[in-house]
Amino acid sequence: MTAPAVSGCRICGGPVSEMLDLGRQPLSDAFPRPADLAGEFFYRLGLGRCADCTMVQLVQEVPRERMFHSDYPYRSSLSSVMRAHFTGTGRELLATELTRPGAFCVELGCNDGVMLRTVAAAGVRHLGFEPSAEVAELARQQGVRVRTDFFEEETAAEVHATDGPADVIYAANTICHLPYLDSVLRGARLLLAPGGVLVFEDPYLGDILARTAFDQIYDEHFYYFTAHSVRAAAARSGLDLVDVRRLPVHGGEVRYTLAHAGRRTPSPAVADLLREERDRGVTGEEALHRFAADVARTRTELVALLRSLREEGRTVAAYGATAKSATVTNYCGLGPELISYVCDSTPAKQGRLTPGAHIPVRPPAAFADPYPDYAVLFAWNHADEIVAKETGFRAAGGRWIHYVPTVRVR
Repeated sequence: MTAPAVSGCRICGGPVSEMLDLGRQPLSDAFPRPADLAGEFFYRLGLGRCADCTMVQLVQEVPRERMFHSDYPYRSSLSSVMRAHFTGTGRELLATELTRPGAFCVELGCNDGVMLRTVAAAGVRHLGFEPSAEVAELARQQGVRVRTDFFEEETAAEVHATDGPADVIYAANTICHLPYLDSVLRGARLLLAPGGVLVFEDPYLGDILARTAFDQIYDEHFYYFTAHSVRAAAARSGLDLVDVRRLPVHGGEVRYTLAHAGRRTPSPAVADLLREERDRGVTGEEALHRFAADVARTRTELVALLRSLREEGRTVAAYGATAKSATVTNYCGLGPELISYVCDSTPAKQGRLTPGAHIPVRPPAAFADPYPDYAVLFAWNHADEIVAKETGFRAAGGRWIHYVPTVRVR
C-alpha cells in the first residue's frame, strides 16, 4: 500500500517544489515480525519547499492512524539524557508559566508521561494527549492524566469546555508530526488563556542542513521548521512567535514559544534567529539543493565503506533501531548482508526486523556476544550516552561508524 501525494502547501496552499527524493520508504516505527512481512506499508519520501511561506514539508502524507497506534514502540523515558531534559523542562514551566492557583498545563504527545509527571507531582492540573494506547497507559501508571486522542481544533474545544483555558500547551517532537497544523494552531488559540503560551520543540531545519542529517527526514516528521516558517504559520492562526531557544537534544532543535497576537513582546532571540536564517540562506532553495547533493555523497561513501569492510571479512552491526535509521537503511539499500543486526534497548522492537530493510533487532546484551568489529551508530544523537555505556566495545578493538555530518570511522 502507498500514501497519497500532497497537493500544495499544507499551511498556505502555495506551490511546493520537491527538493529531495529519498525513495520508497516504510513506516519508520513499524518493526515487523519475521513471519509478518506481507502487506508492509510503503510511501515515497520526498521533501518539498513552499515558494510562498517557505515551509519545508513532505510531499506525501502518511495517515496518522498508521503511525500512532496502540503498538507505537517509542518510549521517551528510555534515554537518561531525555529524562533529564524533560524533568528540567517541567520544572522550568512550573517556575515561569504555571504559577497561578489553579494553573492548567496540556501536553500534546505526552508519550509515557516523562515531562507531565513532574507537573503532576507538583499538584498542578494537567492533561496529556497521547493517541497511542499502550504508551498512554504507561503515563497513567505514573500518575499522569491522559486522554487517548489526537489534539486538533475539535478536541481542544472539548477540553476548554470541561477544564477551562490552559496556561501552557507544551509539545516535544510532536508538532512537526501533524500535517493538519492549521487545526492544531487554531485549537491552541482556542484553548489558551489570554496570557497563555504554546511551547514546542522540534528538529531545526538549519541544523539538519548544516549536519547533512538526512535521517531526520521520515514519515513522522512532516514539517521541518525554521523561525521564518513558524512565524508565518502562527500568524495565520492569530498567534505571535514570541521566543525561540536553541536546544542540543535530538541532533539540534529549537523551542518555539507562541502567544496570542499582541499579548507579549517578542524576545530579542526571535529577531536574532530570523537574522541568522537570512544570513545563512536557510529558508531558500539553494541551501536545499546543496543539502541534496551532500546527502547523495553520504550514501555513496557509506555504502562503499560497508561493502569494503564486508569484503575484508569484517563483522558489522549497528546500534539504535531508531525511526530515523529506516531512512538510512532504505535510501542506502543497507540490509542484513551489510549490517548483520541492530541492537536496541526497546523491548517492543527486539526479536523483530527493521522496517523495510529487515535487519534483525537484538537487545543490547547481544552486542558483546561477541562484539562486532564495527558498529554503525544509528542513534548518533545519543552518541555520548551510548559510547560511555559501551566502553567494552572500544576496549575489544571495536570501532564506531558515523555518517553525520560525514562518513567516518571513530
